[in-house]
Amino acid sequence: MMNYPKKVTIGDITVRDGFQHEEQFIPTEAKLWVMEQLILAGFKHIESTNFGNPRGMPQFSDADDLMKKLHASKKVKHLLDDVSVTAITIRERAIERAIQAKKEGWGPDRILVMVSTSESHQMKNSGITIEQYFKMCEEWIPKCHDAGIKVNGTVSTIWGCPIEGPTEMSKAIDFTKRWLDLGADDVEHADHDGSASPDRVYQYYSMLLDAIPNPEKHIVHFHVTRGWGLANVLAALQAGMTNYESTMGGTGGQPANFVSGVPVSGTGAYYYKDPNLVGLVSTEDMVVMMDEMGIDTGLDVDKVLEIGRMVERICGRPLRSESIKNGRIPKELSGRQ
Repeated sequence: MMNYPKKVTIGDITVRDGFQHEEQFIPTEAKLWVMEQLILAGFKHIESTNFGNPRGMPQFSDADDLMKKLHASKKVKHLLDDVSVTAITIRERAIERAIQAKKEGWGPDRILVMVSTSESHQMKNSGITIEQYFKMCEEWIPKCHDAGIKVNGTVSTIWGCPIEGPTEMSKAIDFTKRWLDLGADDVEHADHDGSASPDRVYQYYSMLLDAIPNPEKHIVHFHVTRGWGLANVLAALQAGMTNYESTMGGTGGQPANFVSGVPVSGTGAYYYKDPNLVGLVSTEDMVVMMDEMGIDTGLDVDKVLEIGRMVERICGRPLRSESIKNGRIPKELSGRQ
């Protein structure tokens, strides 16, 4: 008999993590449309943008404009009190921007800071060492809380590093404890390059819940490089995890180093051979699978599929969702003989 939670929370992070990987600038109005529709479909957690320097990541040059438009949106303004909107803030200047925006009434509810268990990945993402990064966060987490902003501490390269190779899983448990000791409100556990296999996913999340038995504090984040995404989701469900993140069409990955015809720095050379064959677990496929398993996601499944079809049009290319092509499994007989 399979054991898994009967109710989960799914955060959709298309507008930040999904679109950061697109090699064309996604119009601000399109990003806004996606966020509005996600909220109307029942998502209570979304990622909106990155407050880092847009020179290297021009996909986020509209961060302020997008956040202001979301807070002024007639479609969802009345629902925003129940929704957690997250922005990425890798370094101090970005955190400062988020705090200032919050003071002005349009800032994020939550920010994300990130540490890798791999020193070289940490350096590439943040420009400082793991120890320096934790020290920085020790100073800034209380400042965020004072401003009314929650802080997510992400632990990356748990199952392997795209630069260094194999990593030690237990290190990620230590880093999780450290995040919580520093005052982080929750911790995201990320497979950023698709090197987690289902057996080790089950092993890691079982270890995690033994060490810190509070599934609400933990978020599952998988990239799909070798097609194991939903197998890993199932393994995490069986370990007892209740909080997941994903993107429409399985978009996402490393920030693009080429946007709308212009070469940019991004985070340097891509880690992978083909940028079209990487990304996160597809929101649509995960929601349909969980719905079929009798797991309550609190989402309007048909609306999720509609958004997925539109996100393909926004990106201008076929994405990696099977469910938007084939739909849900019918719940009653068709009446056809």
